Amino acid sequence: MVREASTEPREIFMPAIAEERVILNNISWETFERLLAEAGDHRNTRFHYLEGRLELMSPLARHEGSNRFIESLITAIAEELGMNLRKLGSLTLKRADRQAGGEPDSCYYIQNEPLVRDQEEIDLTLDPPPDLVLEVDITSPSDRRLPIYASLAVPELWRFDGKTLAYFQLSNGIYTQVDYSPNFPWLPPEIVVDYLQRRLQVGEMQAIHEFKAWLRQINQLG
Repeated sequence: MVREASTEPREIFMPAIAEERVILNNISWETFERLLAEAGDHRNTRFHYLEGRLELMSPLARHEGSNRFIESLITAIAEELGMNLRKLGSLTLKRADRQAGGEPDSCYYIQNEPLVRDQEEIDLTLDPPPDLVLEVDITSPSDRRLPIYASLAVPELWRFDGKTLAYFQLSNGIYTQVDYSPNFPWLPPEIVVDYLQRRLQVGEMQAIHEFKAWLRQINQLG
């Protein structure tokens, strides 16, 4: 369910969100910043803002289960291939000069990890954006969020809809769906989906164990 409001109220109270999204129009950047500050870091609701349009979303258990497991797969890749990786979860990514802000399901520094390794706070006017953002969209499509991450210059985005995983690469300010992940070009999206389904049969830890074995095999073949 989506509710829309066309004018900015004098006071905005955080709605009790369970399985719905709330969209507010004509919201100023100052109000967006104030809502973020008032909501604090310990919350379930995620904020997405672009040029006056604010979306508030609270993830479901199925949503978070997929999100966390994909993160476990990415962590396994880093462990098995000896890569440095910085995981920043639903880090608030924002730039006032571009009137854009978003809180992805997960985000990762991979190629640019050395540049932010010692950073306690990320400032996108000074620091590079995450190399990879993950969006899980089981209950509602998130096409409206792609321009947010494009404005923030995130080079790669993954989108999982509960059945399929799609890779997107930023090119000339627009996301284009691609067959191969720029960060993990040897990882077909179907493999990720296979292990997402596999965890429901054998459990998450066993599925991760099998995924690591698959990684070792293709690493030897490569």
